[in-house]
Amino acid sequence: AALENTVHASTVARLVMERTDHVMIVGPAARDFAASFGIPEQDLMTDRTRQAFLRWRESHAENDDWGPPDHLRTPGDDSGNGRDPREAGDGSEGSPEFTYGTTNVLSVDANGDVAGITTTSGLSWKINGRIGDSPIIGAGLYVDNDVGAAGATGRGEDVIKSCASYYIVMRMRDGRPPQEACEDAIQLIVDKYRNVNPGFVPPEKFVAINKAGEFGCAWMGIRGTPSMSVRNGSGLQIYEGTASHAP
Repeated sequence: AALENTVHASTVARLVMERTDHVMIVGPAARDFAASFGIPEQDLMTDRTRQAFLRWRESHAENDDWGPPDHLRTPGDDSGNGRDPREAGDGSEGSPEFTYGTTNVLSVDANGDVAGITTTSGLSWKINGRIGDSPIIGAGLYVDNDVGAAGATGRGEDVIKSCASYYIVMRMRDGRPPQEACEDAIQLIVDKYRNVNPGFVPPEKFVAINKAGEFGCAWMGIRGTPSMSVRNGSGLQIYEGTASHAP
C-alpha cells in the first residue's frame, strides 16, 4: 500500500504474497521491497495530471498563498477560487477532475481455481497517507478458492467499514448467487446510512464470481449503467448488473 512510482503495483503485491509471510508492506519500505526484486521506479505524473495538481493546489482554499501557474492564469485571476475539486471539478482544462481509478479482475481457471486482483491509482485530492480499500484483504478484494471472489471500487472508507468483499463471498458461501450477493452488500451500506446520514449515497460498485463461473455486479451512487466485462467460453460480453440510487 502507498506504493509510489510503480506502474504494476499488483506485481509487488504478488511478491509480498508469494515470497514473504507478510500481508502488507507500505510506503517507502514497499518501494524498497519492489526495488530489491528489480522493479524499476517510474514517474507516473503526466503533463495533464501535473497541471491539474497545480490548479488544485492554488484553488483548494481562498486564503492560501498559492497562485495559479502563469500559463493557467486568466485575466484578473490573482488568487485561488476556493472551490472544492470534489464538487467543482469537471475535467476541463484548469478544472481539477475528481477521479477514483480502481480496477477489479476476478477469474476462475480451467482447474476451478479462483483468483482476483484489485488495483488503484488512489483517490484524487486525498490527504497524504490515506489508504483506501484496494490493498486491504476483505475490503477491496477477497478470494476463497472454495467459494469465489469479490472486489470493490468507489468510496473506500465505506467498503472498509463494511468488509464488503468478505461479506459478498460469505453470502455466496451461504448459497447466494453472485448477483444477489453484490446486491446484499449494497443493501448493507444503504442500511448503515439510513439512520446515520439520511440521503447520503456513497459511490460504490461490487463485482463477484463464484467457483461455478457465475458472476454479478451491483452499484449505487454512480451515473450510468452498472456493467462489467466478462470473458468466458462464449467470448467477451458486457454484463449489466443492478443499480441503487437512494437509501
